[in-house]
Amino acid sequence: MFSFYVNAQNSFILKGKVLNINTQLPLESASVYITTVKDSTVLEYTLTDKNGDFNFVVKKYEKPVFLKVTYMGFETFTEELKDLTANKYFNKVYLFELLNTLNEVTIKGQEPPVRIKNDTIEFKASLFKVRPDANVETLLKQLPGLEIDTDGKIIANGKEVVQVLINGKPFFDRDGVMALKNLPADIINKIQVSDFKTKKEEYSKDQAASDNSSINLTIDEDKNKGYFGKFLGGYGTDDRYESSFIVNFFNNNRKISLLGSSNNINAPGFSMDEVFDSMGGGRNSRRTAVNRGQASGITKSNLFGMNYSDELFSNLQVNANYNYSDTHTDNLSKSNSLNFRPDGNFITKSSSKTDNRNTSNKVNVELEYKISPTMRLFVAPKFSTSVSGSNPQSYSLSTLEDGTETNAFVSNSINLNETNNFSNSINFNKSFEKKAQNLSIVFNNNNNSSSSNGFVDSKTNFLTRNDSILRKQNNLSNGISDSYSAEIEYTEPVSDSIRFKIGVEYNFRNSINDTKSFEFNAADGAYSDLNQGQTTLITSKQNSIAPKAGIRFEKNKFTFDINSTTSIVQYDNNSNYLGESINLNRKYVMPYGSAQIRYKMDRSKFLTARYNYSQSLPSASELLPIENVSNTLNTVIGNPNLNPTETHSVNMNYRNSDLRTRSGYNLFVNGAFNNNDVISSATFDVDRKRTTNYENVSGTYSITGGGNWNKSIKQESNLLRYGLALNVNYFFSKGFTDGVLYGAKAMEIAPRVYLNYDYGEYFTIAPSYNFSYNETIYDIKALNPRLNVVHRINLQTTNYWLSNWTLGNDFGYTYNSINQDFYLWNISLSYAFLGKTFIARVKGYDVLNQNQSITRSISATSVSDNENTILKRYAMFSLTYKIQNFTGMKNPPGRNNRNVDGIERAELSGGGS
Repeated sequence: MFSFYVNAQNSFILKGKVLNINTQLPLESASVYITTVKDSTVLEYTLTDKNGDFNFVVKKYEKPVFLKVTYMGFETFTEELKDLTANKYFNKVYLFELLNTLNEVTIKGQEPPVRIKNDTIEFKASLFKVRPDANVETLLKQLPGLEIDTDGKIIANGKEVVQVLINGKPFFDRDGVMALKNLPADIINKIQVSDFKTKKEEYSKDQAASDNSSINLTIDEDKNKGYFGKFLGGYGTDDRYESSFIVNFFNNNRKISLLGSSNNINAPGFSMDEVFDSMGGGRNSRRTAVNRGQASGITKSNLFGMNYSDELFSNLQVNANYNYSDTHTDNLSKSNSLNFRPDGNFITKSSSKTDNRNTSNKVNVELEYKISPTMRLFVAPKFSTSVSGSNPQSYSLSTLEDGTETNAFVSNSINLNETNNFSNSINFNKSFEKKAQNLSIVFNNNNNSSSSNGFVDSKTNFLTRNDSILRKQNNLSNGISDSYSAEIEYTEPVSDSIRFKIGVEYNFRNSINDTKSFEFNAADGAYSDLNQGQTTLITSKQNSIAPKAGIRFEKNKFTFDINSTTSIVQYDNNSNYLGESINLNRKYVMPYGSAQIRYKMDRSKFLTARYNYSQSLPSASELLPIENVSNTLNTVIGNPNLNPTETHSVNMNYRNSDLRTRSGYNLFVNGAFNNNDVISSATFDVDRKRTTNYENVSGTYSITGGGNWNKSIKQESNLLRYGLALNVNYFFSKGFTDGVLYGAKAMEIAPRVYLNYDYGEYFTIAPSYNFSYNETIYDIKALNPRLNVVHRINLQTTNYWLSNWTLGNDFGYTYNSINQDFYLWNISLSYAFLGKTFIARVKGYDVLNQNQSITRSISATSVSDNENTILKRYAMFSLTYKIQNFTGMKNPPGRNNRNVDGIERAELSGGGS
């Protein structure tokens, strides 16, 4: 704080207005920046507002500098100043448009830190200083308008980032977790932030339908040929261990990446942390839910992955990745549930010990072919297999509030499951000479097969009537689920501001579930007696055709969309149970509609309002009136009289993200209102054995709202980022118990405040506070409101004061009103040696040995508190080895040695820049 104060005493204000010299109109979002004459280092930058004005603060500098102004399609303005020792007003700065007389022209000049390209914000990576060994996530945190919380969620200018690409291609997954955590920042040239678009929207050059963002990271030309990677191994107390590696081979368009990991510290993915390595997944979270993101139980995991990206031949791009995963989780869980009944509540206490194992293989391929300048084809097949096994041991006891025991259950099981899945998405797009005239064809399929083989040995005692059920069974299940959809859509522009869309969509779904149960026959020592009551064959088929039409109106700053669809559905559900065949064959005519209006006040201010009406069909198990008695304490029966659920949803969002002032805020409100919502209806006998069926109710709804505000201040080596957020949720749900309708109104208020301060390459400090207030009020006056309050205080610091040494602290305090109060402190100390190619690290997890895991869930008919096994205190030593060799590099590795002159060769055509 003191350094900010000192800088403020030696700062001056630069003002001016940027205009188009031909039209005399202001240029909004022009980049204005100050560089040194000696080495072109950027000292400060800003963007012009909608009136073309710029106004920014610069630190005192007593040597010559340049004032530079750039704008797409215009020549760069440059003016030399002998120093920065006083306030200065530049009056009017005129930019000249680039002439179109040359087919191609090469311009050499320095790129600005931030540039606006239509709806894309582009940042020059080398001008945002980070440590030489920093990863991409650290780089993104330096950018104005971008926020990354400790759970890895990225917010860009008020929008959630759902896609991160490298040179336009995914790096393993499109969510970008692998790229952010594992790629070094010093290979990145530019960061481009834009609206997220589906392939259909991208090819048709349509406006994005979602309010999400996408980030594309481009790699420096001189870093796009070579290899880099790192290898890590560690061992600690309580036989804790971790090991991992990642190797990347880049050769222009061809990119090959290999990675692997093995550990038993609950890190089943590959999201490495700069300071804590694999321990990053177990660090304190900024979110308010208790232990959100932490695994239940102790997990051993082994992972291998490969990513391949290349241009096989002209206009054909391929991206493929393979992932192998093997996990083994041991967990002991306990729960305490209060179940509401009109004649008296009852309590169920249960516990289970599980030993889960899962092995999976996944292959994803993306092929993108540019058939011609007006035709694109995108094909994305995915394959996956999974084999899992578990050996759960379960126990439960239900009692009345006066302590009278009603039922008890104990079970030992062995379960083996296998799943195979194939899905594919094909997008074809044809654009025409007429602007916005477009034809798109989309085909999707998903084919899934599963099988399970389970053995159960259980005993259920009904204590009131002194009865019991003994089961020693072999349960077999085979399932097939196939879905196909095909859509063709044509867009015709009627005028510059109006365009029509017409199309049709066909959907087909088919599922088969064949379940058999065999009782153990003591006479022959085998599971040979078929249990007819637990043997069912269920088939479900949907055929639908949906013509659709839409209109878009664009004028000035407004965009207005109306879309309408009517789906004609043939829905057939069949079952064979106890020798009886049941057929439910029905036809539905289901309308869908949506309307959206967007108002773009200026480059930084957006208002979006949406309305959507939809219907959804009940599932086969909810409809078919057959008894599912696989659970001895809960018999489930479908209801053939259920109607489709109707949902009305309304969304409003206002965003104001100002890169010029490096601040922004976002306000939103969402509502969903349901008619004929499908809810469960439970009846209990004297032993509190449950019978569940389904009913339609209307009047359930949910309303969410809130917003966030953030601000960043940059002064030389000082970067201060701070912000606050508020989320408010209000839900009204219903549930039947013994014929009585229970209604529950739940409210959650969750404010959050945070601050991050970075002092160059020396240290970072990030305190945050979260509060969550949850209250549920019931329509039944006899039921008391249920309340839960959570406080979370986090302090994360990283110290780089001493050369080659890094000290990280992650300290959190959690208070939960459901009998939980604990500290979680993690610490890491590392030393880099031999040119920073080796890093030795000592880490301590849960140093105070207080970590806990308790959660509460509240519904209209019950309240349940749950506790799980969680990773506790351990210490670990690890060693990391880094490799790096870029054959195209002009300078040695390290961001500090990068060519900060930022000289770019840009090909210009038709006056574009």
